[in-house]
Amino acid sequence: MNIPTYQLALQSMSDHHIEAPSPLKPDSSAGPAPEHRAFKSLSSRDFRIYLFSATAAMMADNIEHVISYWVIFQKFQSPALGGFAVISHWVPHLLLAGFSGVLADRFDIRRLIQVGMFMLFAVSVCWGAMFLSDSVALWKAMLLLVVHGLAGVIWLPASQVLIHQIVDAEQLPSAVRLSATGRYLGFLVGPAVGGALLLALGPSYGIFVNALIYVPLFAWMVSAPYGRAAAGWRPPPRAINGFADVWSTMKVIARDRVLLSMTVLIGAASFFVGNAYQAQMPGFARDLGHGRVDFSYSLLLAADAAGGLAGGLLLESRALLQPRARTAFILAMIWCAALIGFAQANLYAVAISLLFVAGFVELAFNSMAQALVQMNAPSDIRGRVIGVFSMSAMGMRTFSGLSVGILGASVGIHNSLALSAAALFLLIAVLFAARQLRAA
Repeated sequence: MNIPTYQLALQSMSDHHIEAPSPLKPDSSAGPAPEHRAFKSLSSRDFRIYLFSATAAMMADNIEHVISYWVIFQKFQSPALGGFAVISHWVPHLLLAGFSGVLADRFDIRRLIQVGMFMLFAVSVCWGAMFLSDSVALWKAMLLLVVHGLAGVIWLPASQVLIHQIVDAEQLPSAVRLSATGRYLGFLVGPAVGGALLLALGPSYGIFVNALIYVPLFAWMVSAPYGRAAAGWRPPPRAINGFADVWSTMKVIARDRVLLSMTVLIGAASFFVGNAYQAQMPGFARDLGHGRVDFSYSLLLAADAAGGLAGGLLLESRALLQPRARTAFILAMIWCAALIGFAQANLYAVAISLLFVAGFVELAFNSMAQALVQMNAPSDIRGRVIGVFSMSAMGMRTFSGLSVGILGASVGIHNSLALSAAALFLLIAVLFAARQLRAA
């Protein structure tokens, strides 16, 4: 990859909005777009290794959620604890993602990823030991949920920076979309595998097996030719300045129309809804008449992810919905409508169908926002920009645990999800209208 040229291209984009021509974004006035080649980033051997091992890690993450959420739901029967599961998972991103982005700019990103993988491995082992000894306690569950969230904030921003070292500028949009699709594949396969492990091995041995799935990514990072060892890689000359680095990055984002609009859009989606309804899925399954550990419950868990997987594969193979801010806003509103319908659905088949639609459009607008941010981020502070975007995209999910989980304890999870999605729809509509008026 020609790193200096790529960095100059990204730097030149930082002061332009999405409608401006650039080497990384097609513009209708610049002549016909180059012929699309499906799954372009998979031509890189190292990206294939990264994609498959990272997807496996995301699958293990979701297997752990299925097993641990099921056990603590059965033991405590508490929507509030489900809300805490969401809060504890995402509050580290809110508080620390900006700082972990700074670390990704300065240190060997391979080691950051390995630290995250080891923590996730250890959490699964601890869950298994607790289940095996029948020593499930509220404080232990809460502690493991917090450690799990800390592991995510350490490895996820570093993994996004790693993509830029593996692929070239032309392959980047494909790599970002396939990475997002891999995450949804983990969401899809994880619940199915988690349900199978619950049935075949029980929660104790099932989660021990899950711990082993984190090993491949950890092992590849030992000698992967990236991070500090990458050709031409040098740490920034200045020292880490704590919150000052995060604040200066926020000001860079605020001056760029694309970075700002996508960071605000994803932050709002995370604030109001995020993925909080997944922690409440045992309750939705029970109300729909499928509250046992069986295939029907696993299918309900997997429907949202199946839509995301289908969306990623279709959009990547057909070159549909190219990255545009306007399109991302519209897709986010469709996502809200699908979740409102799911929350009020009384029929299992209708709920499955709406979750599939929600997953499809969520993959589309999330991956689109990620691609726009990564393509517009100045190269010398890319890790910091990704860290702040992660703080918005994941950290703001902390509050969805309140809106969907804690509020659900008072008004019911169906009403809390519907109200949260409706509030988000209205906010996005206002932001979209304001953006269109400004562009007119």
